[in-house]
Amino acid sequence: MTKRPVVVCFFGPESTGKTTMAKKMALEFNAEWVPEVSREMIDSNQFTIEDIIRIGKAQTERMLKASTGGNRLIICDTDLITTQLYSAHYLGIVPAVLHELEKRVRIDQYFLFNTDVPWVADGLRDLGDQREKMMKVFSEALTARNIQAIPVVGDYDQRTEIVRAELLRLLEN
Repeated sequence: MTKRPVVVCFFGPESTGKTTMAKKMALEFNAEWVPEVSREMIDSNQFTIEDIIRIGKAQTERMLKASTGGNRLIICDTDLITTQLYSAHYLGIVPAVLHELEKRVRIDQYFLFNTDVPWVADGLRDLGDQREKMMKVFSEALTARNIQAIPVVGDYDQRTEIVRAELLRLLEN
């Protein structure tokens, strides 16, 4: 019998080190990294409901496909909750299909990345002045779903140690 992989999600506002950490931990643990597919599909924060639905479907498919690859660990750089939060923020609406897509993917552990590192502009990020507000939105989204997340705080070295220790613990169980 094949053991199902451990699936984790790096979750939180923009520019908190999620992608950098996902790439780093994927290399270190020889894990499957599922990137934020919206970065492949849009090049600005001007998008439509149809775009966000396309993004949600593509993210879900990428996450589901990763689960069939035989890796022990899958690290997701984002999830459908995040897609919903940004849909609400930018479009003022969350299409119902995003909630349905959320139910299709099982996440074993969330890591909530705090905003206590410098914000870095990258051409797509534009919420640098709203980071604390968005941190609250992300945290409340987990609470509303009764999801317990591992807090990821401190400088980049401290964050790495927190994530590494928790990934090791998850893989031991």
